[in-house]
Amino acid sequence: MRNTLTALGSALLSLGLLATPASAELDQLNLKVVGTWGNLSNWKVNEQPFWDKTMPEASGGKITANAVPQTDVGIKGFEVVRMLKIGVFDVAHGVVGYIAGEDPIVEGVDLAGVIQNWDDAKASMDAYRPIIAKQFEETYGAKLMALYPFPSQMLWCNADVNSAEDLAGKKVRVYTTSMGDLIEGLDATSVTIAFAEVVPALEKKVVDCGITGTMPAYQAKWWQIATHAYLMKVGYTATFAAINLTTWNRMNDETKAFVEKHFNEFEKTAWANTMAEDEMGIICNTGVGGECTAGEPGGMKKVEPSAADDAKRKQILENVVLKRWAERCVEKFGEKCIDDWNATIGKIAGVTAPKP
Repeated sequence: MRNTLTALGSALLSLGLLATPASAELDQLNLKVVGTWGNLSNWKVNEQPFWDKTMPEASGGKITANAVPQTDVGIKGFEVVRMLKIGVFDVAHGVVGYIAGEDPIVEGVDLAGVIQNWDDAKASMDAYRPIIAKQFEETYGAKLMALYPFPSQMLWCNADVNSAEDLAGKKVRVYTTSMGDLIEGLDATSVTIAFAEVVPALEKKVVDCGITGTMPAYQAKWWQIATHAYLMKVGYTATFAAINLTTWNRMNDETKAFVEKHFNEFEKTAWANTMAEDEMGIICNTGVGGECTAGEPGGMKKVEPSAADDAKRKQILENVVLKRWAERCVEKFGEKCIDDWNATIGKIAGVTAPKP
């Protein structure tokens, strides 16, 4: 009888139906969390509710957080992952593009001008996830928990821009290296300006255009200054959620499983919410195509790229953006990074990054 019970117990343990002492209960955690921008939807709709409501309620109060957006603590996007690495934060949400200047492998998930629709955006982030996850662990001492987007990145101009050719000679705000490459390929000048400083820069003509997402442009009130919405799709702003590895390794197995499960649900929700508001961002900035449900509509002229514009984007993508990125990546990490990209995102997008 004793042997039978022992065998039964072993079988149940193998199926995960009995808890081991090490994972019998969730850890009691109060996490230090930094999110994205406090005035934008990813924080207000996705990140803040996840930490203030979802995690505490689902854990019975065992997992709580002091969660603040980066705008409240006065740090810039490129500082987020550095502070995560040294343990200032236990968890960080941040835009991958702000790491791009120092890490071409991570940059590869969201190269400007590559992805042109939501299905490919999701597929490419999923395909590239293992590559980014490895880089986060080895370089930044962090466990990647989620990848999710901001709305489509487009150009918003305080200038008469009705085609790609009209961008020649213009100054355009960018925030990633590959965006700068795309803009320079269009014979324009790329300018790096913090998100919060773009509206006065547009108003004072420090820049003629800026790149950001559809709803972020509306929520940050770019529509009060910009006159033209040039809807060339530049990217989808891959955004990460990651946990400091020291914090992660201190969790028991049950807590790790619980956190992973809820981050998976968070990621699905964030994708759904962002995709739903993408078109509304265009409506709200232009006043065209429907009723703005987010507030007073803007009056920008809505400019759709022509077939010639799209052909120019593809030409610049192949001859400038991918070529320059490949050179950066190979110089720092060797040719494997090109092979990995071509086998994942390149395959999905139907383009090939050349080896220098």
